[in-house]
Amino acid sequence: MKKIKIGIPRAFHYYRYGVLWKTYFEGLGLKVVLSPETNQEILSLGINNIIDECCLSYKIFIGHAIYLSKICDYLLIPRICDYGKKDKVCTRFNGTYDNLNQLLSKSQILDYNIEYTKHKYQFLGLIKLGLKFTKNPIKIIYSYLYALKKQKKYDSINENEQKNKLQKNNKKVLIISHFYNIKDKFISKYITDYLEKNSITLIYSNYLDRKTAKVFSEYFSNTLYWKYSKEMIGSLYYYKYQIDGTIFISTYPCGIDSLVNNLAIYKNKDIPILNLSIDENITEVSLETKLESFIDIIKGAKNE
Repeated sequence: MKKIKIGIPRAFHYYRYGVLWKTYFEGLGLKVVLSPETNQEILSLGINNIIDECCLSYKIFIGHAIYLSKICDYLLIPRICDYGKKDKVCTRFNGTYDNLNQLLSKSQILDYNIEYTKHKYQFLGLIKLGLKFTKNPIKIIYSYLYALKKQKKYDSINENEQKNKLQKNNKKVLIISHFYNIKDKFISKYITDYLEKNSITLIYSNYLDRKTAKVFSEYFSNTLYWKYSKEMIGSLYYYKYQIDGTIFISTYPCGIDSLVNNLAIYKNKDIPILNLSIDENITEVSLETKLESFIDIIKGAKNE
């Protein structure tokens, strides 16, 4: 019998829950299809099907979803609203399901809600989705718990590898950005490759333990209520005295990043900081000029 194909867009929360999702659905006997890494074709699909005011990251996500819709039976499109009263996320995550409902067949979309303020959790959402494909509750629960274990192991490996990087003697730069921007090569690869080519050790905000990051974000503000911003800015205060500089990467025009990142830069004038805003028209030449100047600054700081 031909396996049902579940498409998972290689964008947004795939970079946070991807191991869990893939392992879970495969455990239910389904075939998981990931979209390819972001390329110009996928970006064009997003640009042509969503309003221009959306950020580059959102255009990329829409492009991935549309690409998969042509080759899969179902698409996994979670709706993420909050992780608690003081842990909100960008409203774009709330509306992905509704936007794609206008672009794709509603019956093709698999959705579940993460909205802690209304007692809607990922565990319950995925269990409910599992019942669509099998009536065996033991199989569903086992698949979820095994998938969760694999996701935690994957996260732990990344955290430990980053701790080891801090022991190196060369210059270290903290990359502060949303997890889905850091891990999308279309957005960040040229930046990270250029820095590593110049013997810079890269530390990533998304590889710090999330609970630790949230605690350290209090040094920045005790009223910041965007969960992912807390994790990003918390990493700055945690690593501040272990790094030689920081690079903020955001995708234009992200309103939350524009507000939070600029305030963080203003409050941390004692360390070299480069603020990069990436859009679909940015060139490698313009990036190289900024990165070259930034590297000169952090290397010059050591010699003073």
